[in-house]
Amino acid sequence: MPRPRCPRCCRPQVHCLCALIPHLPSRTRVLILQHPSEVDHALNTARLAALGLANAELRVGETFDDLPTWLAQPGYRAHLLFPGDDAQVLPAAGGGDEGEAMLLVVPDGTWRKARKLLHCNPALAALLRVTLAPGLTSRYRLRKAPEPGALSTLEAVVAALNLIEAPATFDALLAPFEALIEGQIAAMGEDTYRRNHQRGGSPD
Repeated sequence: MPRPRCPRCCRPQVHCLCALIPHLPSRTRVLILQHPSEVDHALNTARLAALGLANAELRVGETFDDLPTWLAQPGYRAHLLFPGDDAQVLPAAGGGDEGEAMLLVVPDGTWRKARKLLHCNPALAALLRVTLAPGLTSRYRLRKAPEPGALSTLEAVVAALNLIEAPATFDALLAPFEALIEGQIAAMGEDTYRRNHQRGGSPD
């Protein structure tokens, strides 16, 4: 029989993270487009980002027919948080016209799935792109990054908002993320974690 789950954070009731999830305001609006394959992932950081930000929304799918309408929100200029040759390093891009805030669109999935979201949604691929500066280190200690500087979706959102809205900080969003990681480490056992995930252990 499956364990009861929290209807909000979707974690097992005994490991509910809701008490750690903040409710932070932001001038920037965040729209997370999650590939369906990520919904039931044990470390669903996109959901934590959407729950922790007052001005955020999470949509799940591969093809979003209403995407042009979502991107045309009055008072916002949409940017895609995704690397590319023409991507501007944050925070240089800014929001756009005076008084216009940024709508930060964030694809959530593996790199392959995220690229598929762009392929399936031309309006998404056509957006101005912004990216994070190289050299950032992920706290995601349970999964080897596919390339240097790769972050979880939550970490990328926090890093982006810290740059766009400085001196405001959004680090409080990382509290449930850290608890989630620690819970996974406790479940697997410290010896298994050290052997398989820490530097010097066996490759993933």
